[in-house]
Amino acid sequence: MRLLCFHARRFRWKTCSTSLPGLPERDEEREVRDAVVAFVHAGSEDAADRAGVLRKAAKHLKWLARKGELDRVVLHSFTNLGSAGGDPDFAREWIAELAERLAGAGYAVETTPFGYQCEWDLAVGGDSLAKVWKEL
Repeated sequence: MRLLCFHARRFRWKTCSTSLPGLPERDEEREVRDAVVAFVHAGSEDAADRAGVLRKAAKHLKWLARKGELDRVVLHSFTNLGSAGGDPDFAREWIAELAERLAGAGYAVETTPFGYQCEWDLAVGGDSLAKVWKEL
């Protein structure tokens, strides 16, 4: 599992097209302010330790949110953080589980539409913890 995380002053996304077969057209545009935005890459090896990777990812995102005094998290599936992605069904379910776990810990959680290409605008702070890479 790879996470590229940002302390976003602002994150806006808009669906453009589908990236998985069989999905309907979708027109969604949303904006979130003051949030940890996590670009998530699930690899094929992550299914073997699903619970462990989930626990580590939640712990990392909560730590990062606390450091930035943030109570919002956005999860964005981003398969471009590695040379090979894993099973899309696993990634979709895993991201939903992570969102549920973070919400259960009191965070306001949003996910970008899974299986859709999005345009996005991202305004990120300048301190060192505003841009964090984590491989689990």
